[in-house]
Amino acid sequence: MSQVVFVRHGQTDANAAGLLLGRTDPDLNGAGIAQAAAVAARVAALGPERILTSPLARCAQTAAAIAAACGIAAVETEPRLIEVDYGEYDGLPFSELPRDLVVRWRTDADFAPPGGESLAEVGERVAGFATEVLADLGRAPVVAVSHVSPIKAAVCWALGLPDLAAWRFRLDNATMTRLAPGPDGPVLCSFNEPA
Repeated sequence: MSQVVFVRHGQTDANAAGLLLGRTDPDLNGAGIAQAAAVAARVAALGPERILTSPLARCAQTAAAIAAACGIAAVETEPRLIEVDYGEYDGLPFSELPRDLVVRWRTDADFAPPGGESLAEVGERVAGFATEVLADLGRAPVVAVSHVSPIKAAVCWALGLPDLAAWRFRLDNATMTRLAPGPDGPVLCSFNEPA
């Protein structure tokens, strides 16, 4: 089936600790490596023809596991799949952020943490990526290994929801979210699908 299969990367120690993990670049932890192998087996059953990945290590490692399971030699790096830039808040527990900042972040899509990126900016770059990939789909799926914020932004774009709706979605590590072209625009085929 012609679709884009977004895969969230496997777990890192920062994910396990509940830290904001944006442009910081840790490797997968032991659980994340196992998750990457499990999701790779599920993705391989779909028979993808192409794999794109965020440039960050946690995605590149997940993409490498998928490529090995699929017998695909080359993985393409796609900068628009990179995680949101949390700026000065990267690496902090969400619970330690000032309350007024959290309220503003959840109510203003144009708000960016100091030195960081807004949800509107993430939404714009991901919409450009998703539009291009869906328009160029062949018969086989394309895999896009990414992060929580870009994948949720793709879902908001596909469903015509505001960027702030992303706060209402839960997306676990090493899950699949599938989008396909439809007669009236993109169609959400699955969300947060476990390995």
